[in-house]
Amino acid sequence: MRTHGTLAKWNDDRGFGFIAPAQGGAELFVHASAFPRDGVRPAVGELLSFETEAGPDGKLRAVRVMRPGRSAGAAGRRKHSGERGSRAGSLVGTVFALLAVAAIGVYAFTGYTQDDPEPVAVPAVAASPAPSPRFSCDGRTMCSQMTSCAEARFFLQHCPNTKMDGNGDGEPCERQWCN
Repeated sequence: MRTHGTLAKWNDDRGFGFIAPAQGGAELFVHASAFPRDGVRPAVGELLSFETEAGPDGKLRAVRVMRPGRSAGAAGRRKHSGERGSRAGSLVGTVFALLAVAAIGVYAFTGYTQDDPEPVAVPAVAASPAPSPRFSCDGRTMCSQMTSCAEARFFLQHCPNTKMDGNGDGEPCERQWCN
């Protein structure tokens, strides 16, 4: 049940005080946590509306304190307008951050895509048969290491120290791959 009273004593350093109920009787303990979190400090002589509950020691204490004359809607509107301001500030910060990232990206892109220097002419090399892209010299030298006649021919023509042409006729691996 909601009751009314006046804040009779308040210790701001310790965050508690006492409320004198309007209908009379003993003063009730009130902690700072019972007040609304609207940034307004309690003041002695302030008119309050509150509910009572038994504290840990069994004595009655004031809880869920409200300040008559300050509607929850007005406090709520202030809170929401403050939130909009922080959202607007957050939006502005986000936009600036995105613009900064975009500017860095444009700067980096233009730095890497500037006009290429004039192409350098590469002298032509005497025409030689291009190595087959399917095979490469990988250290194999014996016929038993080959998988086809074409591979054996490639190794014999392009790779040093191969031992695949026993009779010297230019035909590799006569007994295994190239009959």
